Amino acid sequence: MAAGYLEILRARHAARLLVGTLVGRLPNATAAIAVVLFVRAEGGTYSLAGALAAVYGVANAAGQPLLGRLVDLHGQPRVQLPAALVSALAMTAFALTGLEPRVLAYAAMAVAGLFTPPLEGGLRALWPSVLRREEQVHTAYAMDAVAQEVMFTVGPLLVTLCAALWSARVALVVLSVLGVLGALSVVVSPPSRAWRSAPRAAHWLGALRSPGLLVLLGAFLSVGIALGSITVASVSYADGHGGDTVYGWLMAGLGLGALAGGTLYGARQWRGAPERRLRVLVGLLAVCYLPLTLVPGAVAMVLLMVLAGVFLAPCIACAFIIVDRHAPTGTVTEAFSWLVTTFTVGASVGTGVAGPVVEAGGARWGFVVPGVAGAVSLLVLLATGRVLAAPGEGAVVAASSENDPNRAVEPRFSSGDRA
Repeated sequence: MAAGYLEILRARHAARLLVGTLVGRLPNATAAIAVVLFVRAEGGTYSLAGALAAVYGVANAAGQPLLGRLVDLHGQPRVQLPAALVSALAMTAFALTGLEPRVLAYAAMAVAGLFTPPLEGGLRALWPSVLRREEQVHTAYAMDAVAQEVMFTVGPLLVTLCAALWSARVALVVLSVLGVLGALSVVVSPPSRAWRSAPRAAHWLGALRSPGLLVLLGAFLSVGIALGSITVASVSYADGHGGDTVYGWLMAGLGLGALAGGTLYGARQWRGAPERRLRVLVGLLAVCYLPLTLVPGAVAMVLLMVLAGVFLAPCIACAFIIVDRHAPTGTVTEAFSWLVTTFTVGASVGTGVAGPVVEAGGARWGFVVPGVAGAVSLLVLLATGRVLAAPGEGAVVAASSENDPNRAVEPRFSSGDRA
């Protein structure tokens, strides 16, 4: 099982790019919990903490595709590192100045979120130039999805450890420094410095002019809603079954399921079009959300959360392949960044929808929301099957660095049947 992953990691620059990207994304992955801990340590309310975290999240969602487009136009080093520095300086300023004046605190959060570098989309744009073979790139996408689950598990632990050993202020600064170091490690690497996006047609919609990509984003908005609603419903469930400890186990179970599912998915090669495979995976994801409505005892509920997470990472990994196939030529970083933004917005909508549902009907009805959202995602994919199946510009093979070893052009693979 591990042979495919080891082959990827042994490829030149692959491990460095993966680790650097994960470290560089730590501030983004931990921003919500780090801001809440800092605001509470400074005597602020949960409402203020939530509002500041929301400003960061909204600004981040807006900034990712904008910065992704700039990366496609000007290359990674010219955009990623300056953006990481600006974001880190804003977060550090917030940590040093505190909550007053309030307008500066909100401004710092907005700048920190807006300039978060699109390292996630950038890494996926680099994989084809680093690995060359299509099946290796698809395995790397799966490994990327698995690594995300590890990051979102380790990141919060790192924040709480820093806060416990030193302070929440120090945690914010440490995370900001790590973010810059991670981005620096990526952008000074030969693949990042050499990478150039393929020539793109001038169009104000950029990647969004692809009908297939729009369909995928619509489907993954609902997947994001499902994930966001699960977190709120889990809080309500935990309040009646043991409190914060049970909530931690529920979230760990969800992450463990995604980690196991993603690992198994990426360990083999898949035949058939990824668009058809995504419909199956999303359908299974929706079905696995349904048992959560049984709300059994804590131990059984943790096991159901593991089941609910199993198909999440495979869905994401399969979506990466489809983004690469449907992104208009020259917009690959922007397209991947739109997927990140859509998922983030969906998760925010999910938390907003699940709150009133839980208050009205309790945890059981809260867990109905992810099941409904998963079903909506599947319906979107089924209703637009012809659009998604139509080859996009991303299916066209572009020039690669094989003609010029000193210039890594955004390689695009043909729509082969291996994933």
